[in-house]
Amino acid sequence: MIGPLQVTCVLAATMVVAAFSITAAYAQNARNRWFPEKQSFGAFGERVNANTVTIVSGSPDGTYLSIAHDLSAVLDDGEEFRVLPLVGKGGGQNIRDVRFLKGVDLGITQANLLSAFRRSGELGNLDARIVYIAKLFGEEMHVAVRADSDVRSLAQLAGKRVNFGALGSGTQLTARDVFGRLNIKVDEANLAQADAVAKLEAGQIAASVLIAGKPAASMTGLATGGLRFLPVPFAKSLQEDYLPGVLTSEDYPGMVRPGEDVETISAAAVLIAYNWPKGSEPYRRLEDFVGRFFSKLDAFTEPLRHPKWREANFAAPLAGWTRFQPAEDWLARNRQTLSARRKFNEFLSSRGIGVPGSEEERERLFLEFVKWSQERERR
Repeated sequence: MIGPLQVTCVLAATMVVAAFSITAAYAQNARNRWFPEKQSFGAFGERVNANTVTIVSGSPDGTYLSIAHDLSAVLDDGEEFRVLPLVGKGGGQNIRDVRFLKGVDLGITQANLLSAFRRSGELGNLDARIVYIAKLFGEEMHVAVRADSDVRSLAQLAGKRVNFGALGSGTQLTARDVFGRLNIKVDEANLAQADAVAKLEAGQIAASVLIAGKPAASMTGLATGGLRFLPVPFAKSLQEDYLPGVLTSEDYPGMVRPGEDVETISAAAVLIAYNWPKGSEPYRRLEDFVGRFFSKLDAFTEPLRHPKWREANFAAPLAGWTRFQPAEDWLARNRQTLSARRKFNEFLSSRGIGVPGSEEERERLFLEFVKWSQERERR
């Protein structure tokens, strides 16, 4: 039998719950009054989210963000499709973000970093989680020192304080890998490039390393003659994951003298995505991205775009990794056309013909090139 005290407790508890419910409802209504729910826009809001892909890139003065901006500029199609670039911390963090961070569809990183994370296992089984869309271009290793420095080779940096870039960045991870393979032990600093340049000019560090596609914005602004680049040897220990590269006076006037090219190495930049299940909403968005991206490759070689696009061979495989299946299917259907367009680009370059000023002009020249090639094959 329920006593008076128990009845009182039940009534009190009921009043507390009711008061809390009223307060919560009022708070929710107030929130809705000042901050309307995004879903209240109905079909429009759903369509905007369904047609937007995000790509994590790099710092404002880096090559990755320029590349991501180009993707947005070329592929955006009003409310039908949008590429949303995100400022990132470079190749190493980008792999982590694509692997784990909600809302990130695509990322730009370096092939050697994918291999490094695969070997370490610290991000789990990457083979099952990460796919690639396309190889992009080479990212050169820049090792800057003061112009009046006595240091003439990488080996002479042993024991000195050298900036390897921000913690977790692609530059830091790659610099550690390269210096480790060359058995050069330095006192590592971790600074943003702008801070590193200031300390380099003040003599507080001996060198600063940057891994970026040339010409890198953070380096092009240093053409004052106060800094120069060290050569990076293409040693046997580096040849499994890197390619030879070169920095020229055309890339960096003021830091490289005409006719005195600086030999270096380069790492392959690659566009990656999370390996979503086929039929899922993120998979559909990536499939849409692939169709739009590959069908507009010529637009990325126009004068307004970053010059690194002109180096890209999108059909080239990334050894040891799986390409996103819709990308593989698209390339299988269009490989012959892609090969012809690559030869066309080489044809223009070999004859000193500049990049056509418009997509229509480029298409006209390409059709003439195809006709010319077919006539040559008939002879």
